[in-house]
Amino acid sequence: MPSTAAPTTLDPRRWRILALVALAQFMVVLDVTIVNVALPDIQRHLGFSADGLQWVVNAYLLLFGGFLLLGGRAADLLGRRRVFLVGLGLFTVASLAAGKFLVRSRQPGISYATSSTPSAAAIASTR
Repeated sequence: MPSTAAPTTLDPRRWRILALVALAQFMVVLDVTIVNVALPDIQRHLGFSADGLQWVVNAYLLLFGGFLLLGGRAADLLGRRRVFLVGLGLFTVASLAAGKFLVRSRQPGISYATSSTPSAAAIASTR
């Protein structure tokens, strides 16, 4: 029996959306890498011990994981696109501020990055 369903058409903007989502994920991974690369400078300029540096990494990962859950829930409640765009915009601003205030500005950057990450995953996995 032949199917009477209309053929589905693909959105022509899908490649641009995929590129934007991939760029957002790259920015998040780059942010994590920057924290690890900055550890020797943090140790030298702030006088942290090796144990203190481990706490910097642990604090970053704990904040990242916590805000990842919060960002996913916000995307469910407020809409994936809205949370993604707001998170991406605020993450960009926080990352630009990070050049001036290295340690203090990482926490807002983490929270904004993690609000865009689950939204990006949800946007990439749906049509």
